[in-house]
Amino acid sequence: MPNVIDARRPTASEPRLSTYKSQSRQLSQLLRAFVSRQFNVSVDELVSAQRGSSAACHARQVAMYLTHVVFGVTLTSVGDDFGRDRSTVSHACRQVEWARDDVVFDQLLSRLEWQLRAATGKEV
Repeated sequence: MPNVIDARRPTASEPRLSTYKSQSRQLSQLLRAFVSRQFNVSVDELVSAQRGSSAACHARQVAMYLTHVVFGVTLTSVGDDFGRDRSTVSHACRQVEWARDDVVFDQLLSRLEWQLRAATGKEV
């Protein structure tokens, strides 16, 4: 049997891309608020096109990491949300993973992950 493209319209019970993007945007805004407060940088600094201070850069890396890990957003979509390339997001995720070797930093991220999951109804 030849491959057939399913050209039917999504039903009301099926998620739509626009709904997903809207939810993704809302989750991203929530996460930015959590991270900016925790790292004492403004939300504007997190999404700034400029690199900014080292504190802002570190907070942005954490925000990109959490967006990817907690919410399962693709690296490309995270990059789009933060005005960065997918490879920059990948680098940020590696940096944060390496930094988790520090027990205090790991505890901070674990707490942030738990708070974000609890606030959004994700598995806790």
